[in-house]
Formats: sequence, C-alpha cells, structure tokens
Amino acid sequence: MQIKKAEFASSLVKGYNEFNSKGIPEVAFVGRSNVGKSSLLNLIAGRKNLAFVSKKQGKTRLVNYFLINDSFYIVDLPGYGFANTSKQEMEQWNGMISEYFETSENLKGIYLLIDIRRDPSEHDVMMLDYARELGIPVSIVVTKTDKVAKTKRNTEVARIRRALKEHAPETFIQVSSELRTGKDELCDDIERYLVE
Repeated sequence: MQIKKAEFASSLVKGYNEFNSKGIPEVAFVGRSNVGKSSLLNLIAGRKNLAFVSKKQGKTRLVNYFLINDSFYIVDLPGYGFANTSKQEMEQWNGMISEYFETSENLKGIYLLIDIRRDPSEHDVMMLDYARELGIPVSIVVTKTDKVAKTKRNTEVARIRRALKEHAPETFIQVSSELRTGKDELCDDIERYLVE
C-alpha cells in the first residue's frame, strides 16, 4: 500500500462520541510513553511534522485521528506508564482508551509498539490480553531498531517474543523512523487488516 495523502482529522478530549468517523476503518497505535508512536506516524505519512514528536515523555495526551489516503484512520493513543503523570490524569487516559477500544465499531487492528532495547512491560502484556479479550487483532511493531547493531536486531526481537511468551501475537514488524525502514512492511500489514 502506498501512502499518498495524510492529514490530521481530530482529537478526542472527553470521549469517543466526540468524533464521527463515518464508518471509515481505523487502526490504532498504542504503547508506553516515548516508544515512538508519533515518529512512526510521520514515517508512514512521509511528513516530518504531521504528528508532534517530543523527547519528553507523555506529550501525546489525547486520542488523535489521522486520515490516511481518504480511506482509513490511524488513531494515535496516549502512551502509558509515564511516571510523572498524576493518578487522576492516568485514570482519565485509561478510561478514554478503554472507551475507545470497547465502543469503536470501526477498529480493525491494534499496533502495539515496543522499543527494541526494552523488555515488554506489564502494561504491554495487559494490553495484549485486553485486546485478545475484546477480539481485536494485534501486531507488534518493534521500534528504534537503529539503536542496536544490524546484526543483533533479530536476536533482540526474538528476546521480546520470548518475554511475551504465550501473549505474543504472530506478527512482529521492525521499524526505524531514523533510518526510514520498515514502512513498506507496516503499510502492507495495515492493508491486510483493512481488507479482512
């Protein structure tokens, strides 16, 4: 799948019902804070500033919709596990994410992003179990692959897969927003979700 057009569509502040996606299919990006969701979205779109990228954790605080090729949405969700977030904010975010997953009639798949240098967190495992419980397909996107030597990348991905044990889905896609690699594989995987 070639991405020819990408634009910001809407941000949800209070709840899922704020935005009418008009039956257009959606895929969601989710993961811990600073895992690279916004950078990945910019890579897919072929634009530097479609989604705001920050070196500080916890900058994405809303559910953000981006319309791709006028045919589907990528939904960028707030990162979880940010230590400096207040309990009240965390509860609000968790409630918004849960409402989105449980009420969206157009969600076709979830992409769980995991930094290649990190072990999957408890939140990552919970997200996989939650998605499975809701019957939503999940693929893993292993981000920031440029941060380890090319010869070690497959070994690190295998380590992540082993750490997830029975929670691991079938699909693992390696990407680097810095090296601009993995885009084609990810776009093809998104297309698979959209046609199923």
